[in-house]
Amino acid sequence: MTTRQQLVHRYMDGFRHSDHASILGCLTDDVVWHVHGHRTTRGKAEFDDEIENPAFEGSPELSVERTVEAGDVVVVTGTGAGRHREHGPFRFVYSDLFTFRDGLIAQVDSYVVPLGDAP
Repeated sequence: MTTRQQLVHRYMDGFRHSDHASILGCLTDDVVWHVHGHRTTRGKAEFDDEIENPAFEGSPELSVERTVEAGDVVVVTGTGAGRHREHGPFRFVYSDLFTFRDGLIAQVDSYVVPLGDAP
């Protein structure tokens, strides 16, 4: 596993434990996070607010199924589950593209697809 891939996996593990310091340590100060179709955050302060979004309970369950690296980008795909305060439990599949600059994550592009109740 490359250094960039290791950093991405540390970032993912940080989300599994709501470990703000671990996640933020992976990011540039001016990081941009595009959750396509939902929101965009800019900078570490806004990013930090989304780590434990008040609309959700607890930390998400995240499984990484694939990690691919090309140039300055590491792509991770997988499945996840969480709990929304109003709507209850939910499952999803995701693809995150991490763009690096100077050894840190400068941009995250997240594509999240909710899954229904079917197996």
